[in-house]
Amino acid sequence: MKKISELAEGVSRGDRRALARAITLIESARADHRAEATALLDALRGSRQALRIGLSGTPGVGKSTFIESFGMMLTGQGLKVAVLAVDPSSTRSGGSILGDKTRMERLSRDPNAFIRPSPSQSQLGGVARRTREAVMLCEAAGYDVVLIETVGVGQSETMVAEMSDLFLLLIAPAGGDELQGVKRGIMEIADIILVNKADGDLKPAATRTCADYTGALRLLRKRPQDPEGFPKALLVSALEEEGLKAAWQEMQALAEWRKANGHWQARRAAQARHWFEEEVRHGLLARLSDDPEIRARMEQLGTEVAGGSLAPGVAAQALLEALRAPK
Repeated sequence: MKKISELAEGVSRGDRRALARAITLIESARADHRAEATALLDALRGSRQALRIGLSGTPGVGKSTFIESFGMMLTGQGLKVAVLAVDPSSTRSGGSILGDKTRMERLSRDPNAFIRPSPSQSQLGGVARRTREAVMLCEAAGYDVVLIETVGVGQSETMVAEMSDLFLLLIAPAGGDELQGVKRGIMEIADIILVNKADGDLKPAATRTCADYTGALRLLRKRPQDPEGFPKALLVSALEEEGLKAAWQEMQALAEWRKANGHWQARRAAQARHWFEEEVRHGLLARLSDDPEIRARMEQLGTEVAGGSLAPGVAAQALLEALRAPK
């Protein structure tokens, strides 16, 4: 396909317009666009690798400010930075605000940065289904660091961990209470916890919070993919741009250690297998929805479940038995 080969060439050259068009293509749900997206990804497969950094935190913790300050620091070092910011979609209208680009005004004007806000649509945890493919396109375009920002905290961390090399959690000073429900899961997945807003009147509280998390992290069992001292908690101030260089040095040290000890490629291989299985699951569900008989049966069973005459588990088993029966 000439169109796809030209688009692939543009992405490989680092053409930002070509990259934006390519991401739009892979986010499309149209069958013909999916076929073209598959061909494009195959043409660009394995061309380059970037450091993939997942980032999450509760609303108001300063994720956008951190990404802009951190991104500007990296571009100042001559690195190319891509930001994939996943915005929450309305469950009613399906719409998204996609305001991250306006919140990162300085970074959006930097020629060595690329910011792409995407709607989460119906994806769990605010991670767009095609975000991993967008990461691959950014790598092919020559970006050195790809930041994946997600909405909220909780189960989204698992999704981010399956597409990133490092996972960062941003928390606010004295922000422990709001994370009580998900704290253990977060600390098991996070590689580095960054206590943001460590400036002004909040600095003492930030210091205490950082000490609390440092102590809590020491109680966790050491993970085989971590060197001594990781995971760890660090103080940063995105507003005053303090602590960012130290945090970056820790990220680089952890990434290099994992590469040297074989954990890097093992992690990437496991992630590739995970997303292969996810694609199979989504494909099977799509085929079920396309079959008019199955769709009608699902509608009938759904009505019975909603009316209380049938338990959800029993209805699901009935549908699965119908699928196994020879036609």
